[in-house]
Amino acid sequence: MGNRTDIWRNVDAIKTRFIDLSDRIWAMPEVCYTEARSSAEHLAELHHQGFRITEKLAGIPTALMGEWGEGGPVIAFLGEYDALPGLSQEAGVAESRPVEAGGHGHGCGHNLLGSAALLAATAVKDWLAPNNVPGRVRFYGCPAEEGGAAKTFMVRSGDFDDVDIAITWHPSSFWEVVLTPSLANTRADFTFTGRASHAAASPHLGRSALDAVELMSVGVNYMREHMPSDARIHYAVLDTGGIAPNVVQAHARVRYSIRARDLPGMTELVQRVHKVAQGAALMTETQVEMKVVSAVSNIMPNPPLEQALYKIMEELGAPHFDDADKAFAAEIQATLTDKDIESVYYSIGMDPTDRPLADFLVPLNATRNPLVGSTDVGDVSWVVPTVQVHAPSIAIGTPLHTWQVVAQGKSPHAHKAMVQAAKAMAGLGVNALLEPDLIAAAKADLKKRTARTPYASPLPADVTPPLRMSLT
Repeated sequence: MGNRTDIWRNVDAIKTRFIDLSDRIWAMPEVCYTEARSSAEHLAELHHQGFRITEKLAGIPTALMGEWGEGGPVIAFLGEYDALPGLSQEAGVAESRPVEAGGHGHGCGHNLLGSAALLAATAVKDWLAPNNVPGRVRFYGCPAEEGGAAKTFMVRSGDFDDVDIAITWHPSSFWEVVLTPSLANTRADFTFTGRASHAAASPHLGRSALDAVELMSVGVNYMREHMPSDARIHYAVLDTGGIAPNVVQAHARVRYSIRARDLPGMTELVQRVHKVAQGAALMTETQVEMKVVSAVSNIMPNPPLEQALYKIMEELGAPHFDDADKAFAAEIQATLTDKDIESVYYSIGMDPTDRPLADFLVPLNATRNPLVGSTDVGDVSWVVPTVQVHAPSIAIGTPLHTWQVVAQGKSPHAHKAMVQAAKAMAGLGVNALLEPDLIAAAKADLKKRTARTPYASPLPADVTPPLRMSLT
């Protein structure tokens, strides 16, 4: 108990610097692989705190790592700082009010995510020296989680090979250990090439790439009846081939996001989607090229770490929110639908309440009905025992990737949640350093889970980080 209260005092002693860091990142939203200023802010703080720095992990300019300590286990804290396009929003107001028309915004709370992870890492660093405990603490600055799969590239390049456990968190409606599964996901571009012609005078000489894109969409939609119910396929047309309807479009490009429960299932589904694309090309007498942009694995659970984290979160308690926090959260809830709020309660198997902010810990054995997405944390979890915190930085029911998340990104209740998340993560980090049996149990669990299906990167060998992804 003493060690945990010590580490929690360490967090409180330095939290103001990291709250300020979070607010600065909120004010400079940068999307997938363009996080130059945001990564520089984290790098500057690592230098200030005396970490040893490694930059440009996996050849990614905005990926970095700071390390402190010698010998012993390696405890990693994973931070993110990428924003989302089109979610510019003023802070502290409960109405849609963009700061910049069409601008970016931290609609998933990654301004808080990276800052709290660095706060936890720094607190553990400050605890290590006076306690004479062997061990190394690391902060990984991970860009491009939103579709860019930076951690997958970092895993492939060996950046996590000597890590003993990895700890991270994510903004949420609730205070809980993350038990939600995630879907393996591939993003791939299908580029069709045809032949241009005059659409009225000589349409028979043209071969439409846009027709191929549309036929591919029809084929994929017919697939939906014949794939697992928890798989997901979405698409966005990136290039329609031009704006002149009297020209047969000679080129067109569509990006597909293909998700499945696990890596083998995703691989099979990607192959099926590719066959549909080839069929569309055959029907239209065009050519198609498939290019994987990014890919991530599903999350591998780790019960030993989850149980240890739960005990710490139970002892720590949920953040304490005051009347002002609750009042603003209630204003945000008023902009949501009843279904928004009901769906998040349903995800934890709980009936809705009138609480605007979560002041309770979701039981580890709650009957969950998860709302499933994808994350590149999944790839880390296949090679390192990994665990995650959810902390209530948003009003209950706030959907992620919305202006409402951005509006709450600098609020006092979000700051309280990020600090509480940092305390939970730092507490587990100290536990792991003091209890070798916990690390051994976590590693044994991972080894058992991967024995039948060893990790294989979902990225094709020739795919490199899509550094210009947000510009294409």
